[in-house]
Amino acid sequence: MQTIAERIDSALQGITQAATSVHRPPNSVKLLAVSKTKPVSDIIEAYEAGQRMFAENYVQEGVEKVQELAHLTDIEWHMIGPIQSNKTKVVSEHFDWVQSVDREKIARRLNEQRPDNLPPLNVCIQLNIDDEESKSGVKPDQLDSLIQFIKSQENLCLRGIMAIPKANPSDEEQQSTLGKLKELYDHYHKSLANFDTLSVGMSSDMHAAIKNGSTMVRIGTAIFGKRG
Repeated sequence: MQTIAERIDSALQGITQAATSVHRPPNSVKLLAVSKTKPVSDIIEAYEAGQRMFAENYVQEGVEKVQELAHLTDIEWHMIGPIQSNKTKVVSEHFDWVQSVDREKIARRLNEQRPDNLPPLNVCIQLNIDDEESKSGVKPDQLDSLIQFIKSQENLCLRGIMAIPKANPSDEEQQSTLGKLKELYDHYHKSLANFDTLSVGMSSDMHAAIKNGSTMVRIGTAIFGKRG
């Protein structure tokens, strides 16, 4: 049975291998540890192994963990799950990043409710790249409009795009999806300041995502084990 520290090391080795295979520096890809449904003790174990970036999917659970671990001031907390408008206030008060912004209303509320004593909230726009009814996110043809809106919000810093490609694609489908994401990311990365994040790739498709330009992979199962 591997420890969490050993699994983090394996994930970092995997990032290095995937990046170097396409002549990218390994430090061009960040590891985001997805700790949803996992106990605080697991997060502390990962922290002691050197991990500093953690992601939560559920607002209440995430806020409780942020509060419990507030003494670890160098943790960077990411919200990656859908946010209802009545939850934007606690998210804006407790998280450093929100990767799941998918409409103007949520962006506006996060901006208005970000405390004055905190830096601008880093946000990614969630793209529904495969047009799946079951998933949140804007369609690619809606992306530019939301980008322009977020740019106008002084308490938000637009950092990039996030996507969850469909499960179990064929190799052809996967390459098509990841290629479209890279194309969109590259376009805005060239023209927008601070637009430096393509958050795509999980335990199952990390290598393919990195080979197609991902700058941040979201790894849960491969670090913390299967969820009950």
